[in-house]
Amino acid sequence: MAKSFFMGWRFDTVISGYLLAIPLVLLTILAVLKIEKSGFYRVIASFLGVLYSISFVGTVINIPYFHYFADHLTTVALIWFNTPDFVFSMIFDNAAYVFLILLSLFFLYCYFRILRRWRIAILEPTDSEHKWKQILAVSLLVMGVTFLGIRGRIEVKSPIRVGTASFSNYALPNQLGLNPMFTFVRSWIDDRKPENQQLRYMDDQVAIDNVRRYLNIRDTKYKSPIARNVEPVRDSLPNELNVVVIMLESMSAQKMGRYGHPLKLTPFLDSLATVSQTFDSVYTAGIHTFNGLYSTLYGYPALMRQHLMDVVTIPRYTGLPITLKDNGYQTIHFMTHDPQFDNVAGFFSTNGYETIISKGDFPKEQVMSTLGVPDHYMFDFAVPRLNALHEKGKPFFASFMTTSDHVPYIIPDDLPYTPRDLKSNLQIIEYVDWSLRRFFSNASKEEWFENTLFVIQADHGQYVHSTYDMPLSYHHTPFIVYCPKMFTKPTSYGKLGLQIDSYATIMGLLNFPYVNNTLGIDLFEETRPFAYFSADNKYGVLDHKHYLVVRQDDNKSLYKYLDRETTNYYDENINLTNQMRSYSESMTHVAQWMIINDLTGKKGIELK
Repeated sequence: MAKSFFMGWRFDTVISGYLLAIPLVLLTILAVLKIEKSGFYRVIASFLGVLYSISFVGTVINIPYFHYFADHLTTVALIWFNTPDFVFSMIFDNAAYVFLILLSLFFLYCYFRILRRWRIAILEPTDSEHKWKQILAVSLLVMGVTFLGIRGRIEVKSPIRVGTASFSNYALPNQLGLNPMFTFVRSWIDDRKPENQQLRYMDDQVAIDNVRRYLNIRDTKYKSPIARNVEPVRDSLPNELNVVVIMLESMSAQKMGRYGHPLKLTPFLDSLATVSQTFDSVYTAGIHTFNGLYSTLYGYPALMRQHLMDVVTIPRYTGLPITLKDNGYQTIHFMTHDPQFDNVAGFFSTNGYETIISKGDFPKEQVMSTLGVPDHYMFDFAVPRLNALHEKGKPFFASFMTTSDHVPYIIPDDLPYTPRDLKSNLQIIEYVDWSLRRFFSNASKEEWFENTLFVIQADHGQYVHSTYDMPLSYHHTPFIVYCPKMFTKPTSYGKLGLQIDSYATIMGLLNFPYVNNTLGIDLFEETRPFAYFSADNKYGVLDHKHYLVVRQDDNKSLYKYLDRETTNYYDENINLTNQMRSYSESMTHVAQWMIINDLTGKKGIELK
């Protein structure tokens, strides 16, 4: 821990060095030239005040950011700046965040008081005699120390980097030393490098050939190199089942009793898994809700920092909404909050959804925070709308995105059950599970229930105590397929799967012939050698024993995660790590290439 604090001092010194550099040069010039107008000194003091205030505020913001994402502040935080009202409302709805804001304002006030005293005592010119040579000599010495502090290291080959903070086999000590302003500015610089604007790991054709080999693609008649015909594998007509996909906010597998949580917070989910087709080794594409929506519904992976839904020109995709719509399905999405957040409304309307139910559709008195209505009310609200769709005589596809398990945690007072005396972050998990139970109970009374395929998963997981700096709890989530009409025997599967496999897996169960133009596979019929996912500035790949983490600074680690080992086995397993990197990088490279070349939609499945 002492070394973490030492590292923290080094990174803090780097930031302070940058902030002090310009004032130091200006003060030297003023002193040498004997310019004693106090106005110049006030400007310099104000300049310092503004820069340090920004640094202090960024440090305070980093506290809840790190708590939620298990990573320090980067430019990813700017993704949500196009909806500032939503973000600020979410902040001020949380008492802990308000306390942090008030505390930071108090410290800023104290800082400015101290700065003013220092300006008067130290910076203001005096009538004392001074020799410019002495001042210059002392200033040059101080400048040397300052610029050494900026560089952070005395080694010639490289200045201080994010990887410099890594000295331990454990994640938390390595992260404690990083200054959030350092990571933010570093990510801002990296974002502007041409090679970082779009993912490009290898030659395009090499990546395409790799992916076609990995996915066993032999079709060559389509414009898209990954498009392939999928014929029904079951000797029966297509199953015109209704499809309901429920994405649970932050539902990490580690929150469930099935995967070892000692408090049994999810009794309904646990019981549902025992009577369903349950895949126990499925991983989400990223760590943001937009990653989960995008990958679940449209079969493409997350691409590091990119917000693939919030773009000026919205690409078109072949995914669940559009494919099912083309097969005669009615399509509807239920969400609790503002549909403009993450550009959900714009992206979904362009890509197959006929109806989007959101905050404005619910009674105002039911809206309890920026996140809109609580989960159980969204589910209650949905049942009569699904009844109405059923009465039209056509099957429907409905997707749900819950939000209650996201700060601020709000549990309604008028519930017909009493939460256990637990912390709010644990009570909310119980509430989400109860809401899901209530939905299934209500839906089971309707005509359409028996003819419906339910798929329950998460948008992403959540940080739970982790041995690694890229927590698996953020990616390992439940994947439960419930349909008594189709499956009479519950089964558990241990094979590796990805969130992007939802589309192909559901289409396989429906038994429709279709063209799969995604990177997903049918988990009932196909297998993967590796799972892969990203967390903005790093990506992970794993098999059933090893976990590879590749960070943006090319710092790489290979762990034996089943035993929670922290030893880095990367150099001892070069053949394996090369296979893992090739698989992940080829897949994400081709995903980027498909988007750039506008082949993700129906254009990609046109004949050459």
